[in-house]
Amino acid sequence: MNLTFDVPTPLDHFASLVQSDGDFVLFEAAVSLAQDEYPEVDVQTVLDEVDQLLARVRRRIPADAAPLQKLRVLNQFFYLELGFGGNVNDYYDPDNSFIDVVLRTRRGIPIALAVLWMELAQGLGLSVRGVGFPGHFMVKVNLPMGQAVLDPLSGKSLSREDLAERLEPFRRRSGLLDEFEAPLGLYLQTATPRDIIARMLRNLKEIYESQRDWQRLLAVQERLVVLLPESWPEYRDRGLAHAELGHAEQAVADLECYLVHADDLVDVDAIAQRVDALRRS
Repeated sequence: MNLTFDVPTPLDHFASLVQSDGDFVLFEAAVSLAQDEYPEVDVQTVLDEVDQLLARVRRRIPADAAPLQKLRVLNQFFYLELGFGGNVNDYYDPDNSFIDVVLRTRRGIPIALAVLWMELAQGLGLSVRGVGFPGHFMVKVNLPMGQAVLDPLSGKSLSREDLAERLEPFRRRSGLLDEFEAPLGLYLQTATPRDIIARMLRNLKEIYESQRDWQRLLAVQERLVVLLPESWPEYRDRGLAHAELGHAEQAVADLECYLVHADDLVDVDAIAQRVDALRRS
């Protein structure tokens, strides 16, 4: 008798990690994003490597260390000794989003560095959260004297004035520089693990869209649809990627799903016309 076993695909594995908010495995899900580009990436090997870093930094911290001391030792280890920082020479390289590459090169974008740093910080017992700040992901740490907001590119603490200054270009672009502008605290709310993975994927999506790299974009869209099953614009964008690749049947299915479910469509006519054209083709 021949036994056959279905080996889970990277997308299947990702789906299992992000299925439930209660059991959402942020760091492992973030590591798994590299498997579309680098199928040989072994997630467990990356997890083991981070565990080894955590063991190294733990040895430097006394058992009775206060949170501020843990934070200082971690930042010394992460930024000064290991040399993690932003990839200023090639900021839009997709590799900056892949945790295994970031571990190897010590270079990444803010959100990838933040996810790695938070994994170590949580392993030390620090209370840390991600912050979906416009244009530049941040982390916040609860300390006895209050909450600190840190830049994951450097580990430096940012004052309210620093944050307001960084927010101003976003507010200006959004037309929010008036008496109705939202308070700073609104931009410092905790990002959920699902929010964080969505932002990592959308960073990749933006890069691949600008490069018109439809095959890689489609792989990202597959993950976004799994991650956000009721975010109908992601079905539209997956359908458009299918259309660019000549997958008419899959494109029509996704675009019609978008037209049926989404509310307040500004692009309904354009998408309906695209569906008609795909059907005729």
